[in-house]
Amino acid sequence: MACNNPECRRKEMLAMQMRTLADALLMPVATVTGLPAPLVQGFVEGTTTGAVAAAKAPKTRKVSAYNRKYKAAFKRVSPRYKLKNGKWMKNGFKRAVREAHKIAGGKKR
Repeated sequence: MACNNPECRRKEMLAMQMRTLADALLMPVATVTGLPAPLVQGFVEGTTTGAVAAAKAPKTRKVSAYNRKYKAAFKRVSPRYKLKNGKWMKNGFKRAVREAHKIAGGKKR
């Protein structure tokens, strides 16, 4: 992929330098271990992508007691504010949210 854009050419040069560096690092490892170079390269790439995926794993959060109560209340209340075809009535969602918060015991001030 040839680019005329200077930024694109710079990125291609960096990618070529990275590939050259990776080959220079992996060849001695392949000769010492006696494994074929593509196998060593695949192992290294697999471990780095696995590490990246592990770093991007979503953080789990504990659901609060109030949130559980609100969810159950909203599920009970929402059909009252929906039409027969399943769409929300006018201002139905807003009213369902308010009623569910009221049932769950929110905003005690």
